Amino acid sequence: MVDTAVVAVPLSILDLAIIGRGETARHALDGAVAVAQRAEACGYRRVWYAEHHNMASIASSATSVLIAHVAANTRTIRLGSGGIMLPNHSPLTIAEQFGTLATLHPGRIDLGLGRAPGTDERTTRALRRDPRAADSFPEDVLELQGYLSGSTRVAGVEAIPGSGTDVPLYILGSSLFGAQLAALLGLPFAFASHFAPELLQTAVALYRQEFRPSAQLAEPYAMAALNVIATDTDEDAERQLERVRRSRVARFLAPGRTLDDHDIDALLASPQGRQILRMMHYTVAGTPPTVKAYLDTFTDHADADELVVVHASPTLATRLHSVELTAEVHGLMPAVTG
Repeated sequence: MVDTAVVAVPLSILDLAIIGRGETARHALDGAVAVAQRAEACGYRRVWYAEHHNMASIASSATSVLIAHVAANTRTIRLGSGGIMLPNHSPLTIAEQFGTLATLHPGRIDLGLGRAPGTDERTTRALRRDPRAADSFPEDVLELQGYLSGSTRVAGVEAIPGSGTDVPLYILGSSLFGAQLAALLGLPFAFASHFAPELLQTAVALYRQEFRPSAQLAEPYAMAALNVIATDTDEDAERQLERVRRSRVARFLAPGRTLDDHDIDALLASPQGRQILRMMHYTVAGTPPTVKAYLDTFTDHADADELVVVHASPTLATRLHSVELTAEVHGLMPAVTG
């Protein structure tokens, strides 16, 4: 039984639309719909999708298109970007895309923004991205906000659709820069602690200390991300976690290559492999009581108002099961049976 006396913070999902071994992008996109539908039924607050490019295992590159598809196949759950890498785009284009989404699905669309390219240097050039574009990120956020609020900062230019939709903005980050910017603009702040754990507590504390109220937000609102593998047995959790570790190291250090166990063991033991594993510092794998204890502790540790979970299980079936078990133990829903 879930202790209903404990008030749990909202729980959301970051979905990378992972393309599994032997699968196609269509499998991943169908899986994203299935995860969102299950999350909606389980009581999660929102599902976000991350913009990455030229990564063979991630199918969420056209983020706004994926959001539109998932929104058309769900009814109530909030959907958004976690995030759009704004330096890859013009603020007007993003305002039009998300203004269209908000017009079609009112009250359900979030716009999380980051300033990294979401890819490597070669792909950055292919995106026609100016390497200096990140320097104007704060100004671009304000320009985008103006288009969506109906108070354009560019004379004679409006986002249609978009103007007046007031799509809520979120600043994503893995450094102190994002924390300071979110605080200065009075926007919610989401820290990418699922892969960048080092500065979590410092960044959230800085955000809360420097927060200035805005039209969107009166009080600071901090979100923190972590990896979760919820299973029925500890043995299965350990097997899944080991598979995820090995897959992640291979994905980053040997993209596109077929590796045997000896090759992957060598990568795991390398300095680069150990660094990738350290990126997974905030990860829990276990049965529901283990997951609940970790979520409760992590919420306090991160001083978070909302948790964003990356269900890291290696297959769609195990991810869906993790979605259900985590929701149940976090108090979002009764057990799913049948």
